[in-house]
This record gives sequence, structure tokens and C-alpha cells, in this order.
Amino acid sequence: MKGTDSKPLQIHRHSIRTSFESHRDRKNWFGSGRGQIDPNHSTRVEGDHYLTAATPAQKDALETIVEEAQGDVLRKALPPAVLRDDDLAQLADNLPDLASRLGLDDAAIAELVGGQRDVFVAAGADPLAGLHGPKGQPCPARPWVCLLCPLSLFAPRHAANLLQMKAFFARQWRQMPAAQFMAVFGPYAHRIEQILTSYDPAELARLATVITDTDDGIPLYAEERTA
Repeated sequence: MKGTDSKPLQIHRHSIRTSFESHRDRKNWFGSGRGQIDPNHSTRVEGDHYLTAATPAQKDALETIVEEAQGDVLRKALPPAVLRDDDLAQLADNLPDLASRLGLDDAAIAELVGGQRDVFVAAGADPLAGLHGPKGQPCPARPWVCLLCPLSLFAPRHAANLLQMKAFFARQWRQMPAAQFMAVFGPYAHRIEQILTSYDPAELARLATVITDTDDGIPLYAEERTA
């Protein structure tokens, strides 16, 4: 076979193989060798040699991450702590298990009762715990994240804000694709229904008549506001 210059055509087999593999990877997905560190190694070998913690310190760090993630899953599975005013006032005496789990001392309980640890939809047992940000710094989480936070306590005074947040979820549902809404707000929208079932239906009905269907009063960033 000759080229346009009448000289023998040199075939670059490597280029042909690369083009073939690229076309194959785009046509059917079954794992691409082109994405490996060394194409002469299998995916399992690369995982064992390149993606596995190699030092004791790395293994300890990895195990710590796994333990913290498992702890988060377990804490989120706990039922929401919805209390009455008299429960808050006598938290240490009436609910010692809850006070122990949240690590509340007398000073913390006094601040919870007085509303000094209130965020938007709940009272935070320890706003500096560092569950959603740097430990020792005020929690940077968005208002709806408190709904699933294991350190949240929901008191009667939070009912109006909870209804505002529920209305916010409804507005987001109307303007977002369903899949996107479920990915961003789905777990929190489900949780808020669980929380509100523990409140007095008559009081919720009364508050619902004065809740406006706007973002006013909800601490949102500009890009989070609904139209």
C-alpha cells in the first residue's frame, strides 16, 4: 500500500488501537482501560496498589472518616427531639437520657430554655460542635440542615418557623425538577413532616392562617430565594 507520495504507507498500529478503544468506550460502557494509571494493570491491582492507604497514619485517618460517617447515619436515624415548654424547663430531670446524649449541662439547658441557642427552626444543643463546619466556630449550615441535625431541639416557639420552612419547600417543589428537589431538599422535607406531627394540630392550624407564602423572614442567600 502506497501513500500519495508513491512511497510505502506507514501504518501506526498504536493510533489505530487508540482510536478503536476510544470509539468502543463511547459506544458501550464496561470499564475503560484508558482511565487507568497504568493500562497494563487491572482495576483491582490499581486499587490495591494506588488507592489503598499505605501507612498506619493514612489507615487511621480513613477509619476515622468511616466511623464519623457511620455515626452521622445513626444519629440521623434517631427520632426528632420535639419538646414541650415544661419538658425544656425540666430537661435534666425529666429527660436525662436526652440531656446526656446531647451533652447538656445546667448552663446549656438554661440557654436552651431562654432561647439563646435558637437558630431558625430549632434550638442547637451545641452551635460550636463542628458537625457541619470547623469545630469551635458557629455552625455555617443552611436553615433546613437543622431539621436532620442530631443536636437540634424543637420547642413550641419554633412552630411558626417550621411552617415557614415547609412552605419554602413547597415553593421549591413547584419551581425545581422533581429529581433535583429530592436530591437537595427531599430528606429535609420528609423530616419536617415527622417533626410537625408532634405539635398541637390546633396550634398549627392557627399559625397557618398568618404564615405568608413568601421568603420573608427566612435566612436565605440571594440565590436560594424562590421567585
